[in-house]
Amino acid sequence: MTLTIQHLYYLVGVILAITAVLTVRDATNPRRYSSALFWAIYAVVFLVGDRLDPVIVGVMAVAMALIAGFNGVAGGRHQPRTDAQYLESAKRLGNKLFVPALAIPLITMIGTLSGKYLLVGATPLLDPKNTTLVSLGVGCVIALCLACWMTRETPAQGIRESWRLTDALGWALVLPQMLGMLGLVFSEAGVGKAVAFVTTEYINMDIKFIAVAVYVVGMALFTVIMGNGFAAFPVMTGGVGVPVLVHHFGGNPAVMAAVGMLSGYCGTLLTPMAANFNLVPAALLEIDKNAVIKAQVPTALLLLTANVFILYFLMFLP
Repeated sequence: MTLTIQHLYYLVGVILAITAVLTVRDATNPRRYSSALFWAIYAVVFLVGDRLDPVIVGVMAVAMALIAGFNGVAGGRHQPRTDAQYLESAKRLGNKLFVPALAIPLITMIGTLSGKYLLVGATPLLDPKNTTLVSLGVGCVIALCLACWMTRETPAQGIRESWRLTDALGWALVLPQMLGMLGLVFSEAGVGKAVAFVTTEYINMDIKFIAVAVYVVGMALFTVIMGNGFAAFPVMTGGVGVPVLVHHFGGNPAVMAAVGMLSGYCGTLLTPMAANFNLVPAALLEIDKNAVIKAQVPTALLLLTANVFILYFLMFLP
């Protein structure tokens, strides 16, 4: 049987369904019913979303947004381990703790590079259309098995830890998936054309340096708003990059795209909307939720400034 992206969706859906059940049973959660409903809806999207009418899925997404918007998603009070228990575990495992974490990118790389050779007869083991994502999912499952073996815990403990982190992140956990669709939605809605009109109407785009700066800074700002550089890219590239930098000034589109995405990543460093990059580490380390962003601000601003000059001088080389 070929492992496909759909199998990963089923796995995620099952974990979310278990999270919903654990949440509704958690008497310490002040909003356990609305929170459980939020995670249950999300689970249904992963489990049977491909069989539902897109309108129904859209209604479910709106329902989730309303629950989160009215502060209906909350977490319970989980019993953390003591400092002595953490210290004992750290001494016993030492640097072996990095093995499960490093196994994920290693297995992902191996699966991506060797996927086309993993065959049973003529049937591929990994979905050829989504080899990297499927390999990532396999890597996560193997990493969980390694973590259980090394810590002498059961997979049930992994589910409980998943529930704890889900509670800590709350509705922000959904942001990467939701924001990943924004680029297409904005493009279909004509936002790129609106950006092109505003920039050319109110900014003197005949000056090459200003046009470059608008594109670079715009990529960062749209990424801050959307939380995803891939969502910001079609908007700014369709509105400024292609019509102004490439067609009007004759710039190199490959350089424009590369530096544009790098500028978007500068925005990723600055926004809580990029939950998987900026909020998850803070939740894992149990520190101030904005601590990661605060540490990244100087790097982001310095790199963004450098990108303006990098794009200006490299894009128009003969």
